[in-house]
Amino acid sequence: MILKFMTKSLLSIQAVALTVGILSCANVQAQNSKIAFVSTERIFREATPAKAAQSKLETEFSRRERDIQDLAARLKIQSDRLDKDVTILSESERIRRQRDLSDLDKEFQRKQREFREDLNQRRNEELSILLERTNKVIRQIAEAEKYDIVFQEAVFASKRIDITDKVLKELSK
Repeated sequence: MILKFMTKSLLSIQAVALTVGILSCANVQAQNSKIAFVSTERIFREATPAKAAQSKLETEFSRRERDIQDLAARLKIQSDRLDKDVTILSESERIRRQRDLSDLDKEFQRKQREFREDLNQRRNEELSILLERTNKVIRQIAEAEKYDIVFQEAVFASKRIDITDKVLKELSK
């Protein structure tokens, strides 16, 4: 019985020693690791391709945005006219104008929703292309400079390990 207890105690002590040894090795290995951080948010905001994509989207969607603004202005004008003329209009004319106003409002809402959906889809497509290109550049830098790991999201990252400027420089080429 005492022998079993001593054997179990010895095994427990060995397990603890092994765990401490493994953690110490892992700590030494982690200290020798080369770690980097890239701010994806900065890439999306400052990278030359990101700015080009934003400009492309603005050009692509500017006409539709103006059309929606014009439709909103027409809607407001018709609504103001109806409010102003409501007391002098016949019942049938008031109902017709309200119906026209309602139809115009539905068209405005539909066009506005389609515009937002199309814009979001195109923005996501452009961001996906940029992210793919960014990841390629990050891999190239990581391999060239022998990084063990590169993080793109972090609660905190020291300026010492931040390679965002290098990535931005490569993306601008």
